[in-house]
This record gives sequence, C-alpha cells and structure tokens, in this order.
Amino acid sequence: MKRPRMIAVLPTLLTLGNGACGFGAVTFAAKLGPEHAEGRHLLVASLLIFLGMLFDMLDGSAARLTNQTSDIGAQLDSLCDAITFGVAPAFLMLQFVRHEYMAADDSQFFVGYIGRFLWTVAALYVLCTILRLARFNVETEEEDTHEFFSGLPSPAAAGALASFPIGMRELLRIATTTESHQLAVWLVPSVKVAMVLVTFAVACLMVSRVHYPHVFNQWFRGRRTRRQVIHLVFVAAAFYWVLELGFLLIFCYFAFAAPLKALWTEAVSGRLYRSPDV
Repeated sequence: MKRPRMIAVLPTLLTLGNGACGFGAVTFAAKLGPEHAEGRHLLVASLLIFLGMLFDMLDGSAARLTNQTSDIGAQLDSLCDAITFGVAPAFLMLQFVRHEYMAADDSQFFVGYIGRFLWTVAALYVLCTILRLARFNVETEEEDTHEFFSGLPSPAAAGALASFPIGMRELLRIATTTESHQLAVWLVPSVKVAMVLVTFAVACLMVSRVHYPHVFNQWFRGRRTRRQVIHLVFVAAAFYWVLELGFLLIFCYFAFAAPLKALWTEAVSGRLYRSPDV
C-alpha cells in the first residue's frame, strides 16, 4: 500500500495565508469585509494583496529550509496565487474605476459599452494570470536556479494594480494642497484610464516571453552586485520622496522597464546590422 503523503505544516499555512489575503481583498473591495472600513475599503484590499505577496515569498523559502517541498505544495501555491494575484486585482480595478471617485451623473455612462469593456479587460487579466501560473508549473524544473522569469510574474502584475488605490491617496493630497484647481479636475479620470491601460498591459506581459529578474533570489541570496545596490538606493529614495506613490512607480518600472529595454535593444541592433542596400 502507498504511504500517505505528508503535508508540510508551515509552508502550507503560509500558502493558505496567501489565499486568505486574496479572499479578504475581494471582500473588502466589495465592502463586505468583517470590519467597517468605509472610505478605506480599497486601501485595505490593496494592503491585503501586498500581504499575500509576503506570504507567497515566504512559503517557498520555508519549504526549502525545512526540506518539505512537494508537488502538492506547488499546486496549492498556484491555486492561491490565482485568487490573490488574479481575481483580487481584477476586481479591485473594477471597483476603483467604476465606483470609487465617481460622480452621480457618471453612473449611466459606465452601464453600457464602457462597463462591458472594463469587465472584458478584468476577465482578460484573470485568464492571463491563470495561463501564466500554469505555464510556470509546467516549465519550471526542480534544478532551476530561479534567477529569471519568462514573462511578468503574477505577483508583480498584481502589485502594479494594487498600487493605484494607495497612490491615489497621495495624488489627491497633492491636488488639494496646490492652488491649481485644474489638477484635481483631470487627475481622477486620468488615473482611472491609466489603471485600465496598465491592467491590459500587464496581462499581456504575463503571457509574454520577456525575461524578468527574480528580485527576491537576486537581492536576498548570495552576493549583491553594485547595480543591485544602486537599485536598492533608488527604491529607498523613491519611497522617501513620494511616499505612497513609491509603490506605483516601483512596480510599474519593474513591469515595463524590461520590455522597453528589449524593444530598444532590438531596434538598435536592427539599425546596426541592417544591410546598406535596404
């Protein structure tokens, strides 16, 4: 008879904590959380997504340190990631764009084609997250060094979306403290459009083949390079300078710097090696 498989207690609890954070993010964004968070429900939902990212970083390390890695843990991790980094950010985007900071006369505008378009973008993001997680499980081998990802990691994509409600608080504070009233007028609609565009862009990047560095492994394991130390200094400076906007700037930089660099390299190499007869 086959021996029953042992379930690693600590890694499993950390992974399930990730899933609980994803469920909590959805409920708080829908104003169905266990506590009253009126006016701060989207902020709490965003923080729960980031807390889920922390659990996601710790569960793999805990499994390797305790020598309790298993196929069950890998599948469980992907299932929880689909909730926290797939469903929760997509629902957060819909709540942020359709309901938060929306005037009463704008409600009918979002009922028709715009509402369908937003739902389509959110559904596309969820499907790309699921495809990204499934591809990672199939292509990742046991002896993989995990220094680079093929495609944007789902936690980074979720972090880019979860940063918008956090950064919006700082943007509104800046708009209310300045003398220019035009800034506050176009600020909210611009941020809404930007969040929808970023949602569509990170969804496409998750299923792309663009190489992204594994930040946790490169920064916290082994010897740090001078470039990594410089990046860490700029990250600390960004948080000190713009406070809540630091999350948005850092995650968007991580998501879009690699593809833009790849496009620039391809364009430059194409010009250098182009035939003179062309």
